[in-house]
Amino acid sequence: MLDHNQTESVKLVWVTPKAEEVIAYCARVSNPQNQDNPEMTGLLSYCVEQGHWSIFEQANMVIEIVTSRGIAPQILRHRSFSFQEFSQRYAKTDTYINYSPRRQDLKNRQNSIDDLDEEIKTWFQESQDEVWEFCYKRYQRALEKGIAKECARFLLPLNTQTKLYMNGTIRSWIHYIKLRTGHGTQLEHMRIAGECKKIFYENLPVISKALGW
Repeated sequence: MLDHNQTESVKLVWVTPKAEEVIAYCARVSNPQNQDNPEMTGLLSYCVEQGHWSIFEQANMVIEIVTSRGIAPQILRHRSFSFQEFSQRYAKTDTYINYSPRRQDLKNRQNSIDDLDEEIKTWFQESQDEVWEFCYKRYQRALEKGIAKECARFLLPLNTQTKLYMNGTIRSWIHYIKLRTGHGTQLEHMRIAGECKKIFYENLPVISKALGW
């Protein structure tokens, strides 16, 4: 059995230096006599409470996300962000992510319930390994035959690993985290958003507290 099974990961690449100070400074553009005021907690809390979201566009954050080709399109749907994703047209891929299954919710087609017995979960995970081994061998053989990477990749399953860089304003991150950590998001995507929320809190603690995080 090929051992290329990987896990999802989320990590900070870059955030605007002194991001909260920059946001507070720009928010006081109409109050130049007080623009250098180092106190920002009250101001940023007020902006959150009053819904003055545009000021949070004055700083950015870039996060690296390692996930699968099945989850990546859900993330890429957030068009206020700028993305760079690993190109399977340019580089050879050789890893996948093995997911645990859940039962289909018959009342909500976009929901699943984590109550399957261990035997079914094991079967599903072993099936992913088997599918990957078969598809990856065919993928490698296609490359050996001179088939272009952009064509050979069609042989790979949706749990093939991908990596992307997600760059957005703090306003965009607030919206993304609120939406994707909430009900209605696929669990695998929700976990990624939860890790993004942790990074947000670590680097933007004043704004996070104002948001109730």
